[in-house]
Amino acid sequence: MGTKSNQSIRLTKERWFIDEQNKFNLTKELVAIWYQIMARANTKIGDVFSVKIDDKSKKFFQYIVSDLTQLNSDVIRAFKEVYPINANPNLSEIVNGEVEFYAHCVTKLGLKMGYWESVGNISNVGNFDKVLFRSSEDNPQKRVSQNWWVWKINQEQKPVGKLAGDNRKAEIGSVIPSDSIVHRMQTGMYDFVYPEFE
Repeated sequence: MGTKSNQSIRLTKERWFIDEQNKFNLTKELVAIWYQIMARANTKIGDVFSVKIDDKSKKFFQYIVSDLTQLNSDVIRAFKEVYPINANPNLSEIVNGEVEFYAHCVTKLGLKMGYWESVGNISNVGNFDKVLFRSSEDNPQKRVSQNWWVWKINQEQKPVGKLAGDNRKAEIGSVIPSDSIVHRMQTGMYDFVYPEFE
């Protein structure tokens, strides 16, 4: 009886070890595949991307600069014009359109995950010297904040307290998730909670 019990325990341990080894090998393979995909999904300044708005229309945005002030993340300008889903406008036409908003995001990740598609690259990235971003030191759940920092791309953040004047035009400066970028392009607003300034 004892011998059979010991054999059963030994076999159970062996199966467990084999299962864990298989999981480890699978994890290594998945990590390797992930890095291969990410390596192929490179993006660069000037790249233009299309975002599906619905079954009949799409919009575009462009990666314009990297912001060292915010984790060296990608800064994009999203354009307001809505195009038919099958349209293929000239890149020059796209980037000369009205800008709807600016944001930080990871263009490579959104491309890899299928939130947008790359449609080309153009050197015209516009003038972003006056683009302002804002960040609150308060809990994101707080309804109204009077503890703000503002900055221009690749410049030092400055504490300003209550937002006033042009600082009220500043965009949320967090690195925005890919799906939230798409949501704003589709609806005109983000899908997460963040303090207001009044």
